[in-house]
Amino acid sequence: MDGKAASETQWDVVIVGGGNAALCAAIESAEAGATVLMLEGAPKAYRGGNSRHTRNFRCMHHGDLGPLVETYDEDEFFDDLLRVTKGETDEALARMVIRTSEECLPWMQDHGVRFQPSLAGTLSLDRTNAFFLGGGKALVNAYYLTAADLGVQVIYDAQVKHVALDGQTATHVEVDIGGEVHVIRGRAFVLASGGFQSDIDWLARAWGEAARNFLIRGTPYNRGVVLKDMIDQGAATVGDPTQCHAVAIDGRAPKFDGGIATRLDCVPFSVVVNREGERFYDEGEDVWPKRYAIWGRLVAAQPDQVAYSIIDARSIDLFMPSVYPPEVADTIPELAAKLGLSADKVSATIEAFNAGCGEGAFTPQALDGLATTGVEPAKTNWARPIAEPPFYAYALRPGVTFTYLGLKVDGRARATGVGGQYDNIWSAGEMMAGSILGQGYLAGFGMTIGTVMGRIAGQEAAKHVA
Repeated sequence: MDGKAASETQWDVVIVGGGNAALCAAIESAEAGATVLMLEGAPKAYRGGNSRHTRNFRCMHHGDLGPLVETYDEDEFFDDLLRVTKGETDEALARMVIRTSEECLPWMQDHGVRFQPSLAGTLSLDRTNAFFLGGGKALVNAYYLTAADLGVQVIYDAQVKHVALDGQTATHVEVDIGGEVHVIRGRAFVLASGGFQSDIDWLARAWGEAARNFLIRGTPYNRGVVLKDMIDQGAATVGDPTQCHAVAIDGRAPKFDGGIATRLDCVPFSVVVNREGERFYDEGEDVWPKRYAIWGRLVAAQPDQVAYSIIDARSIDLFMPSVYPPEVADTIPELAAKLGLSADKVSATIEAFNAGCGEGAFTPQALDGLATTGVEPAKTNWARPIAEPPFYAYALRPGVTFTYLGLKVDGRARATGVGGQYDNIWSAGEMMAGSILGQGYLAGFGMTIGTVMGRIAGQEAAKHVA
């Protein structure tokens, strides 16, 4: 469908965005009998937003549930969330999302998503996270096929510029399609077009000039255009513009869209130093899925927003292989020279760390309590000397996936404006995730929020139309 045809139709539900949350909303609305139009800002080849780069979904369950084993109940799930957010979360909304996640996995399977067998090993996710067969791209494609079968219409390269409001009611959106602005009318609107992380100037205004050194591991099409438009019109917001899902990724990754492949999982088994050759945080604080998302901010706070993860031959096979090969050398001084660091300083840091390592069983699959003594900062698990050549190193940079500043919503995904709740605007996915993710991140939880809130937004929009 083209912009002219779309502008000549009064749609029941207009969905702004094309990722997981938008697709879940579209499917639910269409199944309820609504006419649905999706406006995806990216070209078709890049449709799906950051969902293209995902690989799993965190899910509450009691007993084995398809690709998940044992039990992961509400309280454990919420406790995991509290630890990473340090309490910065809307508990009622978070618990609702957690509880509802249990019913989402069968729904996903019913709508074309396929899952791998449970995944154990060093990621420690066989109880908590269900992995998509074929990754996020396969999930996105499955949902688009399902949506098409239900009659959902999609326009690509459709950048929504403005949501027109009449008091608390949205009347239409103004959309740039192929360089022409079209007015598209709807009876209900679901805003699910993500955060602002790909607008580097906006990031720099929030973070300072250091943000220009950040890499954007997610889609380059999430520039926050609709979010800014709504904020400018008085929409209520949640979240801190400096908070985001930021992980430490390979420093050689592209500026945009490197995705999951640029992530490095070596940190727990390494010593991480900054440009001065100094350690700055506990590399073994917790299992990696519960701590990987703090490392983007940690690296962002270091000089030049760069750090270096150093491991030895005993650890090179303990984590998922990297896309880019590591730097390798037979000695620590030689490795430091390859990294452009002071050989003396890095050698001294490694020697002090090694001297602080104690005896005990090294258990990479679980917290082993193998900690340093007399070293600051301490390493509290997996503290094994970096002593067996060859030695390896990866440069780390902050990799931003999505920002947490977003629209305030209630438990039914309805957004709020100056005069109270909007009559016909709902929001889902990254565009409202800051309600639950005040800081930090829990592996797979973005997909949980998007699936739960997307489904609710689609259901509620269809009810409004009916």
